[in-house]
Amino acid sequence: MSAPPPIPDLPQPPSGRFAGGVHYYPVRIYFEDTDTGGIVYHANYLRFMERARSDMLRLMNIDQRGSIESGEGVYTVARIAIDYRMPAYLDDDLIVISHVLEVGGATCRMDQRVMRGNDILTNGEVTVAFVSSTGRPKRQPKPWVALFNRIAQGESIDS
Repeated sequence: MSAPPPIPDLPQPPSGRFAGGVHYYPVRIYFEDTDTGGIVYHANYLRFMERARSDMLRLMNIDQRGSIESGEGVYTVARIAIDYRMPAYLDDDLIVISHVLEVGGATCRMDQRVMRGNDILTNGEVTVAFVSSTGRPKRQPKPWVALFNRIAQGESIDS
C-alpha cells in the first residue's frame, strides 16, 4: 500500500477580526442550530457568543488551553444578561459583535450583540472571571489586562 498523498494547505476556521477595538465574529445558522420550524433555539445564542469570546482571545494571543494546562487559570462566565429581540433562521448569516466595557483585576465585562445585517437579534452583557484551578477568583495575568484595556479604549489588536 502506498503512502497517502500530502494534505494540501487547508483553510482555517474563521476567528473573526478586530476593528476599532471591537471584535466581529461570523456565524452561519445550520439545521442543528434550529428547531423543527427553522428558528434558532434560544440557548444557541449563548453558544455563538461563547465562540466569539474564545476566538477574540485567540486573536489577542491569549492561550486559554495553555493557561488551563499550566494551572495558571481559566475564564468562566460569572454573570450574563441577555435580551432576545428577533429570531434567526436556518441559513442566516449573522455576526457576533463583542466590545469590552470594563476590566477589573479578576474580571472583564463585555457587551455582545448577535446581528443579522443592521438588525440586533440578541443583546447580552457578559462578565467573565479569571479563576484558579480550584475555582477561586484570581488576578488576570497583567499582559492580558493590558490587552483588554487597550481594546476597551478602542484600539484594534493586530492579529
